[in-house]
Amino acid sequence: MFKPTTIKEAIKKWEEKHPGQSISEANEVGFQFQFPPIEKMDNSLSVLTSCQKLSLSTNMIEKIAGVSSLKNLKILSLARNCLKNFSGLEGVGETLEELWVSYNFIEKIKGVGVLKKLKVLYMGNNLVKDWAEFNKLQDIPHLEDLLFFGNPLYDNLDEAVWKVEATKRLPNLKKLDGETVLRDEAD
Repeated sequence: MFKPTTIKEAIKKWEEKHPGQSISEANEVGFQFQFPPIEKMDNSLSVLTSCQKLSLSTNMIEKIAGVSSLKNLKILSLARNCLKNFSGLEGVGETLEELWVSYNFIEKIKGVGVLKKLKVLYMGNNLVKDWAEFNKLQDIPHLEDLLFFGNPLYDNLDEAVWKVEATKRLPNLKKLDGETVLRDEAD
């Protein structure tokens, strides 16, 4: 049995792979595919002061934490983890533009309203079942690109019905599930 990789250990590995480069000055940092996987995000992430894109994909993370000091963060990738919700993003609500959380266990969309600058949300293959939850995406004022296929809500509808309903509820969308949203002039 392996002990999970800590954020501190992931930082050390990153620095070994990038000799002469300070992680605090890096714009892009990837801790994806750690072995053993990372299970916990923590305040050790605070050293990533210049980081604009952070990837923690393909680990075993259950909760978003430790990102509130990342004042330059624009893209956060947490796909293929064990997340159940969006809490923990409050500290990056004013800077985050893209959030990638596909292939998690997210059922409830509560708390996304803090993401004031978010334009891109990839959350395909999660567990959102109903329109009441989906409607919480209306709290994201600048959302224009949404990936949502693979959620029970999507899977239980005819594709044409899905597109009409989703774009009606999110009138600012320009892309839905990878396709450009075409709207009638009458809309």
